[in-house]
Order: sequence, then C-alpha cells, then structure tokens
Amino acid sequence: MAEENAEETTTTEDATPAEETNSTEDQTSSPQGGRTENLRVLENIDVALTVEVGGAEIKIRELLRLGEGSVVELDRLAGDPLDILANGTMIAKGEVVMVGERFGVRFTEIVDPEKRMESV
Repeated sequence: MAEENAEETTTTEDATPAEETNSTEDQTSSPQGGRTENLRVLENIDVALTVEVGGAEIKIRELLRLGEGSVVELDRLAGDPLDILANGTMIAKGEVVMVGERFGVRFTEIVDPEKRMESV
C-alpha cells in the first residue's frame, strides 16, 4: 500500500511546466532540473512504514505468564489516532480502514516536516 501512495504523490516541481529557454543546455543541468532529477532518484528508495496501535511496559515475570487468550492493556484509548512511522520516524497520525479484505490506514494528520527532522 505504501508503494501505491508513493506512485500517486507528485511534487509541485513535477507538476509545473519547464520554462522555455533559447539555449540548447540540457534542463537536468539547470538548478530546477537538477532538483527534479534528485527527487526522482529518491522516489525509488524503500522505507519501512509501521503503524503503532500502542505500547505497554510489563515485567518479564508477566511476559512469561502470557499465553493464548491473554490480554495486555495498551497505553492508548480506543478511538485514539494511531502513530504512522517511516523508518522509525513518526510522520503522521491515522486510523485503521478496510481496503477490500485487508487492513489499511487513513492519514488524518501529517507531522510538521520541521518536527520530523528534529527526531532524525
């Protein structure tokens, strides 16, 4: 699913037409063309997309007693948005949806890019 979203995403640089020039210089050597080419290289890099429902801290004694049917209470309330992480960095919050017979996640809030960079 992450791969499908990556293919649908476009940048404003991709969407704007290139400026016409009289020179025969290749557009990839211009500043704007170079940035677009760099973005195209990055588009093919795989990232691990993870959705966290919640977490809990338990003692090893309690962990060893867990079995089928055991329930561990998480630190998140039912209905709270889920954390969406890319390579361990939170990028958004979302909610679980059904896509056919599979689970999916709908992005409901995108983390500010400056805050994302602070955690890297």
